Amino acid sequence: MTISKKMQAFAEKSSWIRKMFEEGAKMKAEFGAENVFDFSLGNPDVPPPARFSEVLQELAADEKPGIHGYMPNGGFPFVRESLAERLSSEQDVALTQGDILMTCGAAGGLNVVMKSLLDPGDEVIILAPFFVEYNFYVDNHGGVTKVVATDEEFNLDLDGIEAALSPKTKAILINSPNNPTGQVYSAASLQALGQLLEKAGEKYCRNIYLISDEPYRQIVYDDIQVPSVMAASTNAIVVSSYSKDLSLPGERIGYIAVHPDMKEKIPLLDAMTLANRILGFVNAPALMQRVVARLQDEHVDCSIYARRRQVFCDILDRAGLEYVRPKGAFYLFPKTPIADDVEFCRILAGEKILAVPGRGFGAPGYIRLAFCIDEDVIARSGDAFARAMAKAG
Repeated sequence: MTISKKMQAFAEKSSWIRKMFEEGAKMKAEFGAENVFDFSLGNPDVPPPARFSEVLQELAADEKPGIHGYMPNGGFPFVRESLAERLSSEQDVALTQGDILMTCGAAGGLNVVMKSLLDPGDEVIILAPFFVEYNFYVDNHGGVTKVVATDEEFNLDLDGIEAALSPKTKAILINSPNNPTGQVYSAASLQALGQLLEKAGEKYCRNIYLISDEPYRQIVYDDIQVPSVMAASTNAIVVSSYSKDLSLPGERIGYIAVHPDMKEKIPLLDAMTLANRILGFVNAPALMQRVVARLQDEHVDCSIYARRRQVFCDILDRAGLEYVRPKGAFYLFPKTPIADDVEFCRILAGEKILAVPGRGFGAPGYIRLAFCIDEDVIARSGDAFARAMAKAG
């Protein structure tokens, strides 16, 4: 066999979204794209803020020598300084540019963090439902994931987390607003989590890090405020990107921010700067760094996603699907009316609806529906959902 056995196994585990994408391509070719209700991909379609194009064109026209050359592996200092100013307010701590590294998206940032923290066999707690790649990011760097389920409304299960802590625990990775559920963890639960990790760290004589993956922080509804994880723990690390709040997923521009009062901050930052280079990222894209430095106060029009959320919720209500109303991100994660979520996805596909089985996110018995898609497509799917529910009994 040409490919490694590990990669073959990984490909099989990560295949759900890819399978739905391939199925969608076939259906669109057969029935016409306008007749397929594709809710499978979390690819934001809301346009970037108008100022993005203005800044991009201005900076792209700059022809000064070396403008596209290397910079420090952690990113341009002036870019990190602009980001530190915003994050200081957002996280309610005093960050400086030295606490921040620019990365190739949040995915690149998470791999940099894992490379810097993990020794072989170290454990990272992840919470189900979880973003499908988390297991792979941890495994990339010799770590082992321990999965803890959230509660019925997808909030933190602190008792479950406490039971999962062990002498090998190095970190917990959380995602709020969450993909795929849209849940936002409360400030009180984060404070309790921070205290739990500090207590466990004292017990096991090691730092246990609170890693927060926050690419959806700016996409929230009903005046929800996303709490600061840095207010909950001095061992907090925030990883995020501009993929969702500026609708720039293909530009691969993100960052890591480390709590300014972390005890072992300097060696960790040094390790992450080196990891950014030796993982092959080298540095975040130079042009995009300069662009986002000018756009710290900009974000997409979330009212578009809010309208779509309401249209979709109304459709699911009429169809009889149960769900927790998302507080952020652009996904719904309803329960399936039958136990087999894969079978229900097949029933939906029979009505030209593409959804992703919840088992791909560590939560069988659910489906993920992305509403980063034209509102008209959502609105026209109502009858198809009703027919699928009738078929499911």
